[in-house]
Amino acid sequence: MSPELQGFWSERHLCTLTTLRADGSPHVVPVGVTVDEKFQVARVTCGRGSVKARNVRGDGRVAVSQVDGRRWSTLEGLAVIREDPESVRDAENRYAERYGRQPRPNPERVVLEITITRTLGLS
Repeated sequence: MSPELQGFWSERHLCTLTTLRADGSPHVVPVGVTVDEKFQVARVTCGRGSVKARNVRGDGRVAVSQVDGRRWSTLEGLAVIREDPESVRDAENRYAERYGRQPRPNPERVVLEITITRTLGLS
């Protein structure tokens, strides 16, 4: 990945997550997203019973996007749900590093762990 793309995904930006409903229509919501150093995995935290989590359980294909003026990027991939405390804590810490604040406590929190298969936009 280019330094510009890596830098862009480390800046503080609100993102969107697109998941697929059972009928195949898109469900798009604002989220915070973190991306690992090797640009292989993106993470989104959410509640265990959220629409996001339910959609990923049905069809794990997702896209996360962010835009800032003319700069934009979309990461596509396959998501799985991680519920173990270590994965949740890691995702919370990554979120705190990118967004400058620790997420509020939530015992129902899970992690949508996205294996990135395609990168679009800023390169």
